Amino acid sequence: MESVDTPDLKSVGLMPVGVQVSLALSVKVKIMIEIIDNFLEESDLKSFYNFCLKAPYFYGEKDAPYAPPTGLITPINEENFWFEFFKQRCENKFNMQQKIYRMYINLFLPNEKPYYHIDGTGNDKTLLFYPNPNFNLDQGGETKFIVNNEIKGVLPIPNRAILFNANIKHCATPFRDKSRFTLAIKYAS
Repeated sequence: MESVDTPDLKSVGLMPVGVQVSLALSVKVKIMIEIIDNFLEESDLKSFYNFCLKAPYFYGEKDAPYAPPTGLITPINEENFWFEFFKQRCENKFNMQQKIYRMYINLFLPNEKPYYHIDGTGNDKTLLFYPNPNFNLDQGGETKFIVNNEIKGVLPIPNRAILFNANIKHCATPFRDKSRFTLAIKYAS
């Protein structure tokens, strides 16, 4: 077998690719984001979207203590029909048994600039549901997550629900020229 001389990679400021890959793999963190499409029956989706359109919204929600308010919200308390409806649906679809400590609808107007934030610690969970009836990739509206120092996005496909650990840093993005509604449900560990 003939041997081939290779330059000393350290002397030219390079590391062998295998070492770089090994280092990268050793720091990766596995993050679970569960996605369920067609979360609601079509008639329930339409009813909830109409509720979103007619609900009273309030200004003042902050993504993080250091950030100014962004977006609008409407709380959904335990007396509201939709509280029990989504509680049951999440128990059935995601097998959620944790206690809900907060449920509300986020409303982001076009071109708002939300901030990255976390929703909780430990085993707390966040569920997001996208009720908008249409989606166009050029409109934006994805939820962005920081995963292993990279931004990963989940598209706001109509009738999609996502469940993730509340300690994952994330942020909403608005649609370009229409309102973006998102149901948020926060679960305590």
